[in-house]
Amino acid sequence: MAVNTKGVVVLASAVALGGLLALGLGWGGSYFKGAAEVWQQSSRSVTVRGLAEREVAADLVMWPLNYAVSADTLTELEQRLSTDERRVRDFLAERGFAADEVSMTPPRITDQYANTYGGERPDERFRAEATLLLRTDRVADVIQAVPEATALVRQGVLLSPTYEYRTEFLFTGLDAIKPEMIREATADARSAAQQFAEDSGSAVGGIKSATQGYFSIEDLDSYTPQTKRVRVVTTIDYALE
Repeated sequence: MAVNTKGVVVLASAVALGGLLALGLGWGGSYFKGAAEVWQQSSRSVTVRGLAEREVAADLVMWPLNYAVSADTLTELEQRLSTDERRVRDFLAERGFAADEVSMTPPRITDQYANTYGGERPDERFRAEATLLLRTDRVADVIQAVPEATALVRQGVLLSPTYEYRTEFLFTGLDAIKPEMIREATADARSAAQQFAEDSGSAVGGIKSATQGYFSIEDLDSYTPQTKRVRVVTTIDYALE
């Protein structure tokens, strides 16, 4: 009986090719599965924010004493400006503030007749405003002295505080507390990540990325501007394991 060797060879080749394909598909499927698991694991993360806040006392105050005078002549106006300047400086010196803590702005002079249109003219033609600025770190002493400024009014000094010239309390020691506040914010963020990980049956890994927000310094409230609230928020991306 004759044997078709060509057919046998073709069949054997087909079987071998099928086996190779099956092996390749099996190996390929295993590879892709492993790659998918690695990708899924690498993408497991949680982004959280950490907050740090603290209250601090202002360590610098700027107290502008703005006053106004009027006169019929520029010579008389200058004399009244000088008199009131001396009274304000004496007031500050009596409360222990040093002369080098006080600076003066150039007076702002207005010809009131030039600003009158068809109406009654003011009694005195010229008006001037000047400001003596006290800049000191003696915050408590300024707080005590502010209500005592009525003594200047009794001496004839026309104090004219405005929004432009208002007392400002500042905090300048931010650099000293920055590192500790950043640590507090980071710890707060990790605590939030830990809670998330526990709820999802995971563990917190290392930091993948982190962003530090701006430090903000604001008055505690409108009644106590001498107390500041310092605040910083950090955003941290943690890996989950």
